[in-house]
Amino acid sequence: MIPLTHEQLLLLKQDRQLLEISLGLTPSTMLIDPLYIKEIDEAFDTFWLPNTLAFPDKHLWYTGWEIVLKSTNTVIGGMGFAGYPTPDGEAEIGYMIDANQHNKGFATEALHLLSQWAFSHDFVQAIIVHTYADNLPSRRILDKRGFTLIDDTAGLLTYKLNR
Repeated sequence: MIPLTHEQLLLLKQDRQLLEISLGLTPSTMLIDPLYIKEIDEAFDTFWLPNTLAFPDKHLWYTGWEIVLKSTNTVIGGMGFAGYPTPDGEAEIGYMIDANQHNKGFATEALHLLSQWAFSHDFVQAIIVHTYADNLPSRRILDKRGFTLIDDTAGLLTYKLNR
């Protein structure tokens, strides 16, 4: 997993292939659901870019982390936090995997790695993930990683993993 700097985010917004080449990766041909494309586009302008600029010392909590498949040296998805953990120590994670790579365990492994990284900080007490009730693959990932369903608000599910 590669957390992106502010400058790398700018390059990614401009051209994914240029970013991947600059990182020494094989350019990807990800198949991304249009819903996620819209969310990613919004995240650039409203979250990643302004927050990595405003909080450079905490940028890892505000950036996208590229998920790289080592065997092909290719990006197969992205993951990241929804900001610095709350005063109660909750850190929210979101993720997206290339549709060509679904059901292969990559999101499960990446979620485990990012959760471990978050829990390496004493102030993080729990990880929160939101997913839609009809997103069965995501729900399976959360179940495999030991997350507990704590809320269902109009089909938007909230899962939690405690330290």
